[in-house]
Amino acid sequence: MDAVMEDAEAQSEREWDSGGGGADAVLGLAGAGAGASLSLCYHEAFGPHDDLILLEAADDLVPDLLQGRVTVRGRPEEEAVLCTPSATYAMKFVGTSNSVFLIPPCESAAPTLKPNGANSDDNVASATDAVASIIKVASGSIELVRTAPRLDKLRKLLNERPYVLDEELGSDLQHKKGLYTWQHLCELVQASDGELSEALSSLSAVEIDGFWRTVDNNSANTILDMILHNSVLHDWSLNSVPENDVLDVMESDGFMRKIVTHCLNRFGTKVEKEARSCWSLDERRVCLQFARRALGAGKMKLEYFMDKWERSIPSGMCADFQMLEGEVLCEKLGAETWVHTFSVADLPLAPAERFAALFRERPKWEWKDLQPYMRDLRVPGVSSEGLLIKYTRRTQPSADAEPIFTAR
Repeated sequence: MDAVMEDAEAQSEREWDSGGGGADAVLGLAGAGAGASLSLCYHEAFGPHDDLILLEAADDLVPDLLQGRVTVRGRPEEEAVLCTPSATYAMKFVGTSNSVFLIPPCESAAPTLKPNGANSDDNVASATDAVASIIKVASGSIELVRTAPRLDKLRKLLNERPYVLDEELGSDLQHKKGLYTWQHLCELVQASDGELSEALSSLSAVEIDGFWRTVDNNSANTILDMILHNSVLHDWSLNSVPENDVLDVMESDGFMRKIVTHCLNRFGTKVEKEARSCWSLDERRVCLQFARRALGAGKMKLEYFMDKWERSIPSGMCADFQMLEGEVLCEKLGAETWVHTFSVADLPLAPAERFAALFRERPKWEWKDLQPYMRDLRVPGVSSEGLLIKYTRRTQPSADAEPIFTAR
């Protein structure tokens, strides 16, 4: 974006410094009173100038535009978006039936062309009769519309090569295939820097040797098991695991300090106790990880799953089925209830694709089951109710019955 702006400025200096009265003359009409007029002529550089496009922006975007804090992101096959440091905007071309003249800032004397093509060097406008020179007639402008960042691609890129314990990276490019630096992600993902950083955090990604990666699930399980094992061995409370002590012990066992710290953050919260940095393991996050393990074999009876889950979790923690909202689904098969994994983390982030995936899983949804799979959807200017109206049909057999949602 910066290079394009610099090229445009250079072209402006090269071709248009010698126009007629220029844009200043047009702006001067605002204070000239009623009846003021301005002559227009074609600039000698008049033409289609396909590299010049009008951009319509709200007032709050102008400072970012003028100070070069915006970038246009997208691959050639994608629809481009404009990103400020904290927001993403769709770029939509809106045509107009009116004639919109583009007039550059210019000197007061310049060669211009009359509509019949005659050169007007012999008829330069006087100081009291300024002439504005037109370089282009615009057929429309680009409109900026706030949109959700397009983060499904980020998840796909990070899933190409998760970090695995004891892996060794070679120094050649072949060994770095499927690995992405921050700069790579900025070039490939259509999101602002702020939105991209937030998404990396929500996806539990960590920067390792300059590359942003997720941690393989089996590796995360191994590290969590070792943290819990050492907590028992060293008599650490799960609400107060001393940071330096656990990192030293885990490092002596061959684990990278950075990966252990990442997993402590993934499954807990950092706290300060008696001037020491400690970690309090989060009951829900830890229990959820063990639930995923228990369901790794596939669909199972609810009673069998609950028994297996409760026996696997650390002592002192309590398994509650409410913890699994947005992670598992139950279904009645005869007199029995079965449960299987269906995680919101695996579903598309775009609303249309999200609802399509939901209705492929189930043709009908009750609100209590559907709600957990909508909570993370964020579309600027559209509420959850608005998404339901757009993508679902609601039926309610009676006033006291639970509403049912089906695909629209």
